[in-house]
Amino acid sequence: MPVESLFARLEPLLPRVSKPIQYVGGELNSQVKDWDAAEVRWALMYPDAYEVGLPNQGIQILYEILNEREGVLAERTYSVWPDMEKLMREHGIPQFTVDAHRPVGAFDLLGVSFATELGYTNLLTALDLAGIPLEAADRTDEHPIVIAGGHAAFNPEPIADFLDAAVLGDGEEVVLAITEVVREWKAEGRPGGRDELLMRLAASGGVYVPKFYDVTYLPDGRIQRVAPNRPGVPWRVAKHTVMDLDAWPYPKKPLVPLAETVHERYSVEIFRGCTRGCRFCQAGMITRPVRERSITTIGEMVDNGLKQSGFTEVGLLSLSSADHSEIADIAKGLADRYEGTNTSLSLPSTRVDAFNIELANEFSRNGRRSGLTFAPEGGSERLRRVINKTVSEEDLIRTVTAAYASGWRQVKLYFMCGLPTETDEDVLAIADMARRVIAAGREVTGRRDIRCTVSIGGFVPKPHTPFQWAAQCDHQTIDRRLRALRDELRRDREYGRAIGLRYHEGKPSIIEGLLSRGDRRVGKIIRAVWEDGGRFDGWSEHFSYDRWVACAEKALADEPVDLDWYTLRERDEVEVLPWDHLDAGLDRE
Repeated sequence: MPVESLFARLEPLLPRVSKPIQYVGGELNSQVKDWDAAEVRWALMYPDAYEVGLPNQGIQILYEILNEREGVLAERTYSVWPDMEKLMREHGIPQFTVDAHRPVGAFDLLGVSFATELGYTNLLTALDLAGIPLEAADRTDEHPIVIAGGHAAFNPEPIADFLDAAVLGDGEEVVLAITEVVREWKAEGRPGGRDELLMRLAASGGVYVPKFYDVTYLPDGRIQRVAPNRPGVPWRVAKHTVMDLDAWPYPKKPLVPLAETVHERYSVEIFRGCTRGCRFCQAGMITRPVRERSITTIGEMVDNGLKQSGFTEVGLLSLSSADHSEIADIAKGLADRYEGTNTSLSLPSTRVDAFNIELANEFSRNGRRSGLTFAPEGGSERLRRVINKTVSEEDLIRTVTAAYASGWRQVKLYFMCGLPTETDEDVLAIADMARRVIAAGREVTGRRDIRCTVSIGGFVPKPHTPFQWAAQCDHQTIDRRLRALRDELRRDREYGRAIGLRYHEGKPSIIEGLLSRGDRRVGKIIRAVWEDGGRFDGWSEHFSYDRWVACAEKALADEPVDLDWYTLRERDEVEVLPWDHLDAGLDRE
């Protein structure tokens, strides 16, 4: 059947919604391929608004890799804002792709990339708008295979009921492998229907199909075991690791947004993985081992990416970009090449102990001196040892002193509140550190316009980290400690005005904690929240803690567990965790 564009029906609605440009498509480097010439068709979704989703590297890379293949088509879809959702429901318009405005329900596969667990309710909106049954068990051969990926898919159990499959790790190679399995199955006449296709994907060992695993529970609510429920399904599913990043120099043709987005730059991932081993950091644990891109490939990608896009900023991305073994040469080479042009370079993530002024000067040689950001994470030396963040206060003062002396005026420090073993004193120590930073800056420059911004997020224990067993701190304690810190800074006549304080309240962290370490029973809560109108939970203006608490109480009424059980409870070392059958390449020990 030919699949028609929905744009003629959609266009009259656009003047009635906010930011209509986000639904129009046609960005520079976007692609529209012939539907009938494609044997396998992917809809790729980032479950958030266009302005957050379009710059996402993962989606852009897969979009390009798939569209390069003969007989394969990939289009993008993003979450629609509530005003658009309302109109689409009124006019019977299904979830659509922005590339050719085709209905998402007509594709073979819907690939959803989760960077955060707070996007789960947005998945349900998209499925419902697309006419795809929310529960995988209710889908027929007519519906797309719904596959999750991204960091938040390393524990897909809370959304297991809504997924046909999940993939752990790097996507570049596995999307092509999945594509070939689907192509073969379709060419054979779809033998055995949806079940057979999922069985073929599961049998490969690299795709997790939740319905092929049964979860049994102990009377107290803990998991007894997770076991395959049919032959040929592996007991553990392994993550995918692309070892040679130089072989995958994507995106080659970055998408240029039509509307304002959170990042407007050409981003090159200079390496994957991290050597640091911070105990709270899921990304650092699940992306091991470290794999670097060569200086040659990085240079070629930057040159080509700027020509293809017209961006004026290049971001060198990784978990700790200054740790690349050739970072000094990369910085100097790029600064030399683009000197005198309007192209600026940025290094979004830097460690205190990997940072040096020569490096910073190379990056700011050709652009504005934006503020420098460092992440001590813990306020006291003791707490930094607990989380394995081996940065001393002396390291930090030495680094910021050098920065202020070299002409920087603004430094941002990032911390977490609610870390395991944290005390009130550990949080108040953040004020002392900020004061020392300002004092050092004033001393070395002789100026009073030195600024330091302290930014604090709530700690959420994550799967596949050494803190996966830890109790989460309750939101009342986090809010009380942050208020005490705020009052401490406000009282300070000498330095208080030079220190900005930004912090997130504790309540959203509790819900993120529920979703990050939850099991399949949490799916009932997610569905109840969505049915009650929950959308865009990652946005503070849309998030409702009270709604989540009420829905959790209702959904878990017949279970021996509750919200506190999932969040505030310390796990026993031998307890079966919901993600134990998913192998992130790390030993439990």
